[in-house]
Amino acid sequence: MNYHWRQGNELELLINGDQFFPCVFDCIRRAQSEVLIETFIIAADEVGIQLRDALLDAAGRGVSIEITVDGYGTAELESDYIAELVEAGISFRMFEPKRPLFGIRTNIFRRLHRKIIVVDRETAMIGGINFAADHLRGYGAMAKQDYALRLKGPVVGDLYGASRDLLADYAGAERRPFEEPPTRTAGNAAVLLSLRDNARNRTDIEKQYLQGIQDANERIVLANAYFFPGYRLLRSLRNASGRGVRVVIILQGKPDKQYTRMLGSLLYGHLLRHGIEIYEYLSHPFHGKIAIIDHEWATIGSSNLDPLSLYLNLEANVFTRDVDLNGQLHAHLAKMIERDCSRVSFHSVNRKRWWQAPLIFLSFHFLRRFPSLAGLLPGHTPRIQSLSEHRKRRRQGRVAERSMR
Repeated sequence: MNYHWRQGNELELLINGDQFFPCVFDCIRRAQSEVLIETFIIAADEVGIQLRDALLDAAGRGVSIEITVDGYGTAELESDYIAELVEAGISFRMFEPKRPLFGIRTNIFRRLHRKIIVVDRETAMIGGINFAADHLRGYGAMAKQDYALRLKGPVVGDLYGASRDLLADYAGAERRPFEEPPTRTAGNAAVLLSLRDNARNRTDIEKQYLQGIQDANERIVLANAYFFPGYRLLRSLRNASGRGVRVVIILQGKPDKQYTRMLGSLLYGHLLRHGIEIYEYLSHPFHGKIAIIDHEWATIGSSNLDPLSLYLNLEANVFTRDVDLNGQLHAHLAKMIERDCSRVSFHSVNRKRWWQAPLIFLSFHFLRRFPSLAGLLPGHTPRIQSLSEHRKRRRQGRVAERSMR
């Protein structure tokens, strides 16, 4: 479905797991009726253990809890961890679970990359932070830099409905009739929920970016972990710079995956020639997916600006019109540029060997068509498997087997 701008929301910016995890765990501990969690990764480390303990405590109070994880991102989560949640009555589901082939995970496309938490239909969190200790500053030099929002107000109803629709679309859960979010306001921010999937909302997040860039008058700041967008977005950035808008892009300079920096750097020369500033963040691996435009518009969510996020994954972003959040993000990013970033110069990019120019051209056009090529692979309907039901059937099978002996 198409979501609408919701007025009257309260926003709180959460930077890194050090702010995000305590907020989530506190909300779960205060939950009275229901907790919905969608995430790409749950790890059985110190963060995963704290999450488990908070969920078990809430389940013991009779709170209904539903967790949906991605089959690729959470493939290595120990079965004992899942079993403990299931035994407590928590519904635990996995999107596209597949067994490894020769030790290699094969479910690499069309991932559930969304990160949404909704508690009691009153409070929600959305962003790019997984439940893993590598989002904590105490993790060390490879701790990820990332962002999320805590939201209250009418948009929480949209986030709740989106999570319920996911279960209806892919898990066969009962589809509930759409309910307009409650009109009770909590703040002054306007918020739009935007999803990307492979059925009804294929380009919704990209369209919101394009509209914001086309409307920009003064400044655009994109800070994105994996940056390799399509023709339209690149053209819009170039056009914005051409009409006098300051365009700044912050990318990974100390990446968690080396190929991400290599791909992004293929675009450096083109962007710099059109007056766009590029900075590489060197303090930690940058995992954020945020942007601000002018003095009101901002976005935070799970969607990178690369082929996987824009054309294959299930993603969720919120777009906001709020002077306070925009200003807070702008101050944070300006400080980051001054303290932790290195500006990319055209001179450094231009020092290439003769064979690199055709390689860049071929790589760009291949990767831009990569989603279409991936679509030629044998098709199937993605599914969300209930690990709760799977374990129940296994127990029933063992009981039946014993009775036949």
